[in-house]
Amino acid sequence: MKLIALPAFSDNYIWLLHDDHHALVVDPGDSAPVLTWLQQHPSVQLDMILVTHHHADHTGGLTDLVDRTGARVVGPAMEKMPVEAQGLVQGDRLDWHGLRFEVHEVPGHTLGHIAFWAQAVNQAPVLFCGDTLFSAGCGRLFEGTPAQMLSSLDRLAALPDDTRVCCAHEYTLSNLKFALAVDPDNQSLRSYAKICADLRQHNQPTLPVPLATERAINPFLRSRSAAVSNAVRQRDARALDDVTTFAALRQWKNEF
Repeated sequence: MKLIALPAFSDNYIWLLHDDHHALVVDPGDSAPVLTWLQQHPSVQLDMILVTHHHADHTGGLTDLVDRTGARVVGPAMEKMPVEAQGLVQGDRLDWHGLRFEVHEVPGHTLGHIAFWAQAVNQAPVLFCGDTLFSAGCGRLFEGTPAQMLSSLDRLAALPDDTRVCCAHEYTLSNLKFALAVDPDNQSLRSYAKICADLRQHNQPTLPVPLATERAINPFLRSRSAAVSNAVRQRDARALDDVTTFAALRQWKNEF
């Protein structure tokens, strides 16, 4: 399986997987990048679309793509899609040309948000996590609670170390600025920030990123660590336990 990040809008990625014959895309907020790629690869048929949540920058291209390709759409059972879609919940499995995706419910950014994880043959696993987990960050809490988002991130953090994290936005550099403000003595974080700055200077994506890297550098996956929790509590005395510390960390990021 070949994994490609198709840029869309100013900072979205539409992820595309293909085996030279069949393709799936994830969160197509715009149909144009997908259709352009398909025109350039006429031997590949788009037959599956995965959707993580209902926001327009993830679903805006669905109608056009379904009309043009007839692709099957799957998405969160708790959220309304602009096209007919199969609704999926925690524990569901989805088979696609030899890949079996596991569905994980990860509420927080939206209430029905889901993520897709699959182990490819002779390749590192892949995680399509939408706007729940970003490199060095996490999504804003538009609908869910801090407790829900913390639980969702815990669920994703428990996946295998070599999982390739495929976030839906190129937010990495701005997230790293915040992460360094929270956790300035983290040498893994400082090294990763240099790598990502070089990638962006050469107009290369910072994604996908191994989950093991995120566990080492992402303050939202490390909110229970002494370095991060102490920094949060120095700023907000209301951060007294795991959830209130995470909530204060997310609020700090909102205001950063």
